[in-house]
Amino acid sequence: MEQISVFDIFKISIGPSSSHTMGPWRAAESFIKKTGTKKIKSLKILLFGSLAKTGKGHGTDIAVMLGISCYDIETIETEKINDYISEIKTANQISPGGKYVIAFDPETDIEFIYKNLPKHPNALSFVAAMDSGETMEETYYSIGGGFIIQDEVQDKQPDEKQLPYPIENANELLVHMESTGLSIYELVLKNELIWRDEKTIHKNLNRIWQVMLECIYRGCHTPGTLPGGLNVQRRAANMTTDLLPNSFSKNSTEWIRNIKAANPTFTNVIKWVSCFALAVNEENASFGRVVTAPTNGAAGVIPSVLMYFLCFCENKGDEDVSKFLLIAGEIGSLFKKGATISAAMGGCQAEIGVSSAMAAAALTACLGGTDKQAMMAAEIAMEHHLGLTCDPVNGLVQIPCIERNTMGAIKAITASQIALSSDPEKAKVSLESVIKTMKATAFDMKDKYKETSEGGLAINVSVNLPEC
Repeated sequence: MEQISVFDIFKISIGPSSSHTMGPWRAAESFIKKTGTKKIKSLKILLFGSLAKTGKGHGTDIAVMLGISCYDIETIETEKINDYISEIKTANQISPGGKYVIAFDPETDIEFIYKNLPKHPNALSFVAAMDSGETMEETYYSIGGGFIIQDEVQDKQPDEKQLPYPIENANELLVHMESTGLSIYELVLKNELIWRDEKTIHKNLNRIWQVMLECIYRGCHTPGTLPGGLNVQRRAANMTTDLLPNSFSKNSTEWIRNIKAANPTFTNVIKWVSCFALAVNEENASFGRVVTAPTNGAAGVIPSVLMYFLCFCENKGDEDVSKFLLIAGEIGSLFKKGATISAAMGGCQAEIGVSSAMAAAALTACLGGTDKQAMMAAEIAMEHHLGLTCDPVNGLVQIPCIERNTMGAIKAITASQIALSSDPEKAKVSLESVIKTMKATAFDMKDKYKETSEGGLAINVSVNLPEC
């Protein structure tokens, strides 16, 4: 059984894509680590399938260069990324952690190969000629949410510790709840304790939330145009100004106080939810720092719904933040185990749909709903994302990706309200059945709707740009 921590679902990352940016970045780091003390004489990086078709729009070429250079995706100064890449391109050389220099021309040494490898459409290979005369070649698969595998081996070694409450699917979660009387939150917390103590769990969850919050705050206060050539205008900053006219906030804490004090109408609450989601994904599209939730492309849904809860609903502050994220993380892990969180495998239902289900369940529990109502909310949210395609225009995580986060957030809140007013015992569709349906739908979906930019809006929106 795959053991997934909430901190595997929520990872601090850089935009614009967890599968096309974070995964390849981690793969490059892994490859350099495998070379050990050996020196690379020359290096070729091969990007296959979806990584080739939308790789430039998703920054895959940038990600692998930063990974080879041993920059940490969690701590890199995002404003310096363009400078780092310019240095590599100007000098035609790359340095693994500054230890030695490799002659490297990104134009010829990174190859985009449009065919899929058998195991997954997101594949990349590193082929290195070593100083010793040997050739070292490794192939990785970026399977969504920043997770990577190599010949079916996870990016981290299996943990020998046994979870007190192993959960492979939604039915097993129900069995544990009924046999122990514990809530979803309590079960997940007890499982997390095999990896770290409770104080550290809550501290790390708060750190995840602070990164999300600062991302919202930056996005809501940064006007301008998104990079990539589509000339998409940022909208969150203008919406913020419209919603809080004549208001100045020195930091995110003061900003939240101002939002609460504004006593917004129902219409303005809806606008705020959309604004929060837009802000995160505008940052994501700009190579900003985000949290995979469970992916970068869907990074705005959970922060916006959690922000909605903290600003407009009665709450217990940090205590509820931990509860929200732990429950959301568990729902995300159920979809990863039972279906997929990779748009290249399942379309956007695997990203926005999963994030909406995660947010719906967490919000329902934090609003006082029962655990079965929380699971019902997750089911409702996913049920109405089934079949959602992934068709990024020009391979950029902008159209329709940014607006889709606002839709996912609103659907999560709606699903929560429906579940809170319903009797789960009378539900006709279970969470387990909708996860199975999502997986089957993913298999049935044509490849052109799976993050290839070969169908949908990607071919029906004229942008007059060269193929990416």
